[in-house]
Amino acid sequence: MTKLIQTRRALLATAGAVAMTGLVKPAFAQGLAPTPTMRGGANNYRPGAPIVARIGGGGFLMTGTVRRAGDGMPLPGQRIQIWAHTTEGHERDPESHGATLTDENGVFRMDMPQIVPAFGQPHGHLAYDSDAFETVFLRPIMSSASDTSLHVDFVLQPV
Repeated sequence: MTKLIQTRRALLATAGAVAMTGLVKPAFAQGLAPTPTMRGGANNYRPGAPIVARIGGGGFLMTGTVRRAGDGMPLPGQRIQIWAHTTEGHERDPESHGATLTDENGVFRMDMPQIVPAFGQPHGHLAYDSDAFETVFLRPIMSSASDTSLHVDFVLQPV
């Protein structure tokens, strides 16, 4: 039993010494992975959609955060485009598209009409499409067509 305790102490001491040298980094130190583009996310995308206060009459809230890959720092002033099939129009209609900017905490929000199912699924489309980071297109599916909000997070990879 004493030998087992001594062996365990030696193992822990060695592991601690190696960790202190920086040769082995813990898993969490690898950083936050970038968000991959989703299949179908770019459908009906319109480059340069205008920045707007809201899309249509509102009633549905799209929110999210934008952070930098690696360190997870919030990214203020990033342009996020949003579009969807709603009670007021199809996702291909120009009036169903709009963009917003993230605030100082990397948070965005857009009031828009209620999203309705298209192709059998209630879903939104979001894009980061500026120059400082890699473009990302997302197509999150809502859990229910009666949901009145959707939260989506972006983790962006610098170019």
